[in-house]
Amino acid sequence: MGMILDFFKNPFLITTVCAWIVVQFCKGMIHFGIYKEFDIKRFFGDGGMPSAHAATVSSLATSSGICYGFASFQFAVCAIMAIIVCRDAVGVRMETGKQAKIINDLRDYVLEMGKGEIDDTKLKEFVGHTPLQVVVGFIVGVIVAVITSLILF
Repeated sequence: MGMILDFFKNPFLITTVCAWIVVQFCKGMIHFGIYKEFDIKRFFGDGGMPSAHAATVSSLATSSGICYGFASFQFAVCAIMAIIVCRDAVGVRMETGKQAKIINDLRDYVLEMGKGEIDDTKLKEFVGHTPLQVVVGFIVGVIVAVITSLILF
C-alpha cells in the first residue's frame, strides 16, 4: 500500500499528469469551439492543439530544473528527452498521419470502385503535430510546472 501512496505523492508525476489533463481538456474544448460538436475522443486522443507530448515532457523537465537546478543531471536527462519527444511529434508522427490519410483515401477509392478485396479498417490520421501545436504544448507544460512547483515543492 505504501508504494501506491508514494506513487501519488510524487510531485514530478503529479506535475506531468496535470499538464496532460490541461492540454487534453484544451484539445476537447478547441474541437468543440471549431466544430460545434462534443467529441470525447479529442479529450483523450493524440494529435491536435496543443501537443500533450510536448506539455508532459516540458513540464517534467521544468519541474526537475526547478527542484534540482538547471545545471543538474536530472534536468539534463529530462531536457534531452523533451527535445527528442517534441522532435518526434513534429517529424515522424506528423509524417505517419499524412501517410495514413493518403492510405485511407486510396482505401476509400478502391472500396468505392469495387475493385477487389480490401480491409475496411481506417488508419488513425490524427497522430502528429504541427510545430505550432508543439510550441503551444511546450509553453503550457512549462506554465503548469511553474504553478505546481509553487504548490508541491
